[in-house]
Amino acid sequence: MSKKVDVAVLGATSLAGEAMLEHLSERDFPLGKLYLLSPSLSVGDEISFAGRDIVVQDAQQFDFAQVNIALFAAGAEAAAHYAAKAAAAGCVVIDSSPQFRMDAAVPLVVAEVNPECIADYLPRRLIASPNAATTHLLKALKPIHDAVGISRINVISFQSVSGSGKEAINELADQTRAIFNLAQTENTVYPKRIAFNLLPQIGAFTANAYTTEEMKMVNDTRRVLADEALAMNPTTVRVPVFYGHAQALHIETRNRIGAAAARDLLKNTPGVTVIDEPEDGSYPTPLDAAAQDDVLVGRIRADISHPDGLDMWIVADNVRAGAALNCVNIAEIFIEKYLK
Repeated sequence: MSKKVDVAVLGATSLAGEAMLEHLSERDFPLGKLYLLSPSLSVGDEISFAGRDIVVQDAQQFDFAQVNIALFAAGAEAAAHYAAKAAAAGCVVIDSSPQFRMDAAVPLVVAEVNPECIADYLPRRLIASPNAATTHLLKALKPIHDAVGISRINVISFQSVSGSGKEAINELADQTRAIFNLAQTENTVYPKRIAFNLLPQIGAFTANAYTTEEMKMVNDTRRVLADEALAMNPTTVRVPVFYGHAQALHIETRNRIGAAAARDLLKNTPGVTVIDEPEDGSYPTPLDAAAQDDVLVGRIRADISHPDGLDMWIVADNVRAGAALNCVNIAEIFIEKYLK
């Protein structure tokens, strides 16, 4: 890319914001001026980027006309407050929060799955990214969906505490230390203790007894794949792991595909790494995915309970390989194809 593009990162001190900065630094991104913004507490902090310190500015006072693209990593409330202001100033917002994912006027994009939808960024000058678990899932499912179609998805998503932000990481660490020191634990981020425990609840419960996180996966998957008829049954579980989401996935395909053919498809899919040999330990774990950009896939096998069923195990670094990377990938495609 030859164009130099000025970029603002809103929520630069969040986990997703820090990961976006890592990608901007490490990739061949045509970065011009970089502005770091915060809606609140981090204003005035300094962040080291490419060998220099950049002061975090107050988003409320920032003139978004100074940048071509704004990457939002500050959550839904901040996105609702600042997106219209940024768009009105002429820049394009790429938002990692859930604020605009179901807005019909805003394209919901996974860069490797439906990049053509980036063209729909007008008239709102907004592009939304799914959450990390959905992004990982769709990267792995895209080649199979294209080849044979998918009629049903049954998935259990085991999500690390970093999906809830830095406060949740601290809570898991504090509870673990307390347990080893025979002290009382406290929980404020989650409704029950997370250390040495599993919580089958992410988000609030809805009227149908699924959680908001589970319904996000359903709605976002159907929207990105442009398949409202797709049957999907998710269960999301918070696990005492700091980084890395894992998913136990069962799909039913419209046309039959064997495990070997699916494995070959995935091996030739950019952004996916297959770790799947018939030997002990030849499968990915959250530790294997740490600091990696690819979605790791293993345990690919035919479902012995269904003639058109296929099972697999998916793991990825939710902070680095989730919404943060997807937003930067979207920005790169937007610059190459749509930025005037």
